[in-house]
Amino acid sequence: MKIIQYCQHVLGMGHFFRSLEISRALEDEQVIFVAGGPRPEQELPENVDYFQLPGLCMNENFGGLIPTDEERSLDEVKEERTETLKKIFDQENPDIFLIELFPFGRKAFRFELLPILDAIKEGKYGDVKVVCSLRDILVERDDDGKHENRCVKYLNKYFDLLLIHSDPKIAKLDETFSVIDDISIPLIYTGFAARKPRINVRSEIRKKRGIADDVNLMVASAGGGKVGGSLLDAILGGYAKLRPKKTELLILTGPFLDQHFFDELVNKAATISGVTIEKFAPDFTDLLMGADCMISMAGYNTCMDILTTSIPSAVFPFAQNHEQRMRAEKLAKYIPLKILNNEDLNVSDMKNIIEDLLAQGRTTAVHNINLDGGLDSARAIQKIGNN
Repeated sequence: MKIIQYCQHVLGMGHFFRSLEISRALEDEQVIFVAGGPRPEQELPENVDYFQLPGLCMNENFGGLIPTDEERSLDEVKEERTETLKKIFDQENPDIFLIELFPFGRKAFRFELLPILDAIKEGKYGDVKVVCSLRDILVERDDDGKHENRCVKYLNKYFDLLLIHSDPKIAKLDETFSVIDDISIPLIYTGFAARKPRINVRSEIRKKRGIADDVNLMVASAGGGKVGGSLLDAILGGYAKLRPKKTELLILTGPFLDQHFFDELVNKAATISGVTIEKFAPDFTDLLMGADCMISMAGYNTCMDILTTSIPSAVFPFAQNHEQRMRAEKLAKYIPLKILNNEDLNVSDMKNIIEDLLAQGRTTAVHNINLDGGLDSARAIQKIGNN
């Protein structure tokens, strides 16, 4: 079975890694992964052929599309992307078109998606099944239902299946999408599409990083890095004030953090012993097994990593919309999870938060949250593709 998987991340990296987890689960199928955002330095599964469209992104206020190549115009990039996506379909003739988020988001990318969806609808590429891959919680809209009605219109017209990457005991789609009953295509809750760490990897990770058995490793992460700089600054300040004994701090800024801010952070850290700053860790889930606590942003993938590794954690939800805070509050009912506010981002409070996390220890609580969304998604895709 041949699957074209479309993923466009515009701010962070969560959409990319969730999609990649589904690709990994489709190990017996040929996946052509078509991405439109900057590619993280991540090894791809053997069954995946990666195709990079000319890059488009957005700023933290979602204020319109921006070419990642500053020397190119938006119109030029959009035209090339549209033609490139068409050529991929002309050459590949897939069995499945798997689209991440659209039509629940990525309205700005209709210019390239709707021509393909119309061509599929007209039978140009044969019997291609179209599947929507959707996260658990949608961002709020204030448009008198126009967005939701448009979603339903596109879903019912173009799509054959909706996959919701959530455990319904944590988050159901109708909590953030009020017209779910108007959706006429099948929908399936797959469980959360969570990355899994390797078994018994703690010693390997600590040896690789030179962490002694009696030393704590604390991780601070800003996800993709476009937001979260203020969190990292506060963590560094709190760590410097606490000066915890036998504890090292690893700061992961994310590959998209502003370079000037990155350089400032490195200069501050140079005067504090036990601090390492890196942009990205491709073995992040394994790293968390080797670490002893974490403070991070509260994106989908980071929350799943907390669930799969049981690492003592505090999270700072992105404030632009309710998605991250809503998820964190739901998960905090099942696991120990400290949720931070803007008021916590000061040296004194962060010092106390770090101290509490270092004393906490890994939880042994059983949450029974479905984290097999990658495998369950793959099964659903294979089933509809074989029908």
